[in-house]
Amino acid sequence: MTTAAPRIHRTVRAALPAVVLAVLAALCLLGGATPAGAHAALTASTPARGAVVEEAPSEVTLTFTEGIAVSDDSIRVLAPDGERVDAGAPKRLPGGEGFRYGVELRRDGLPEGTYTVAWKAVSADSHPVAGGFTFSVGAPSETTVAVPAQEAGGGLVGALYATARWTAYAGFLLLVGGAAFVLACWPGAARVRPVQRLVVAGWVALTAATIAALLLRGPYTGSGRLGDAFDADGIRAVLGTGPGTALVSRLLLLAVAALFVSVLLGTYARRNTDGTDTGTGTGTAPGGEQAQRDRRDLVFGLSVGGAVVAAGLAATWATAEHASTGIQTGVAIPVHIVHLLAAAGWLGGLAVLLTALWRGPSVPREAVARFSRLALGCVAVLAATGLYQSWRQVGGWQALTSTPYGRLLLAKVALVALMIGVARASRRWTARLADAAPGEREEPGEPGGGARRTDGGDGAAGTEDTAGRKASARVAAGSGPAPDPAGVPTPERAAQLARQRAAADAARRRRERDADPVRAGLRRSVLAEAAVAVAVLTVTTVLTGTEPARTAEAAARAGTASTGQPAAGGEPVSLVSPFDTGGPEGKGSVHLDIDPGRSGDNTLHLRVTDPRGRTLDVPEVKVSFTLEAQDIGPLDATLEKASAGHWTASGLQLPMSGTWKAAVTVRTSDIDQTTERMTFHLP
Repeated sequence: MTTAAPRIHRTVRAALPAVVLAVLAALCLLGGATPAGAHAALTASTPARGAVVEEAPSEVTLTFTEGIAVSDDSIRVLAPDGERVDAGAPKRLPGGEGFRYGVELRRDGLPEGTYTVAWKAVSADSHPVAGGFTFSVGAPSETTVAVPAQEAGGGLVGALYATARWTAYAGFLLLVGGAAFVLACWPGAARVRPVQRLVVAGWVALTAATIAALLLRGPYTGSGRLGDAFDADGIRAVLGTGPGTALVSRLLLLAVAALFVSVLLGTYARRNTDGTDTGTGTGTAPGGEQAQRDRRDLVFGLSVGGAVVAAGLAATWATAEHASTGIQTGVAIPVHIVHLLAAAGWLGGLAVLLTALWRGPSVPREAVARFSRLALGCVAVLAATGLYQSWRQVGGWQALTSTPYGRLLLAKVALVALMIGVARASRRWTARLADAAPGEREEPGEPGGGARRTDGGDGAAGTEDTAGRKASARVAAGSGPAPDPAGVPTPERAAQLARQRAAADAARRRRERDADPVRAGLRRSVLAEAAVAVAVLTVTTVLTGTEPARTAEAAARAGTASTGQPAAGGEPVSLVSPFDTGGPEGKGSVHLDIDPGRSGDNTLHLRVTDPRGRTLDVPEVKVSFTLEAQDIGPLDATLEKASAGHWTASGLQLPMSGTWKAAVTVRTSDIDQTTERMTFHLP
């Protein structure tokens, strides 16, 4: 008990810098991935939000930006008295733009009044989404049903699930990055206890977080109650989903990874015992040529097997989250796998290097140089893959400056450029790092300790002898426990001497570390590189929580009136509807903006865009307005062309409040035209 506490204290202090870096990296990577992020968004519905229809519809349809997983209760339609009027399970509907889902309504004569549609599902990127809206049959009425305002995936379960995801990413970085550093940069690190602890801690963290995520998945996407985490039926339901399959696959891969770690830190570490191998795994080893061949085979097997396991672990994220939905999924999934592997090689290796520079043995120059090249390659891969992933979310150059997501992406690119500049400084320090002096050879230290010097100089042994003599003198002076009459040190004295030797050895290492200006400069530049990396990942945090430009533009095209949301008094009305005239280049969207959006005098702006959101100029557009409840209209708007694809009408008179219908006719050629109708409310 006397020596356990200092040993634990030293262990914690040695691992602290790497653990902090890994946690910060994981938090920055995942901290902003909230349920309100880039997930399935409702863009349209039939009936529309707030619409007033003359007859009860036979079904209610919802259109989303991406696919969703629906269950029997995913779409509920409630009558004014709160009774459910949907019949049967929701189903995917063919045709149309977007992802359409519908549920049939009862056919026994639905009463007039306001109906509530409440929906909750799991988007294709594995995150829960929920919402609700109302529409009316005949005329609006009082309703006993409140529109759901819950946050899907929130509460305590959501926080615990997010923590499990963060921990899983941190474990992945330490496990894969630490193993890559050992195999590619410094095989001798396999015998250094702080490195061993980092790699094992990564495996333990990833395994525990995966089990926790598997148990929490059901409550996270369903009830939201923590007590349902151990519900057998819920767990079976999760296992039948894509994310559940990915989590189980990750656990199976982690079982293989456990074997890999045991070989890496066991057999492989013992094959690098002479200290001559500083990075290639092919140095001279005891046993002759056969031993060298065996070691090369071991290195090859570990490298290939480790790469396969690491790619498989990364695939369990790529195939179950954002990369698996949207455009170009066949490209996005492998790109996301490479992105995760590059992040692990960079951040995990940086964690090992920081630990070694901070508390571990003297890192060989060749190992630092190899990691410098590895890190530069990883950063380049991260930049390329991240740019592609961002393009999938942005969609066009204009969105880089016109949307918050695009502006954050530009800030991230600037920080990456700064980080590369700091990395250049690290490489300059690496180039100046001299080899060990002639006659002096640094060996991998005893597990948990520093490097040993074998030149007979002022090494650890001399320091220990000096410390022992000083300790004996202090003991003789009465400052410590005395030996027994036979001259044999008592256990208390032996423990005291051991602590003094450890303290003297640590002080010697600090003096040597601080006396080397090159290594001190390298430590500072590596820490600066890590700080900029954290800043980059902080921007990534905000990016993952910011609505991607492609989704934002889709929601803007849908507009409030596309979903039928009534405009508040004095607020502009924005309408959007897709069209297809059937001719060449006949697809796009028409956008109407009515300002100030109330009965009386208004100004109308009409814009036409192509399917990618770019301005589309067409030969002719017309628009008229009808208030059927008061038998008013159609009222034709007098349009004037302001620019390509943009028309305006000032002094538009919509004389009464109520539910209006806008009919927009778009002609794209001499024979190709179509008319689209939208409903909105004026106060």
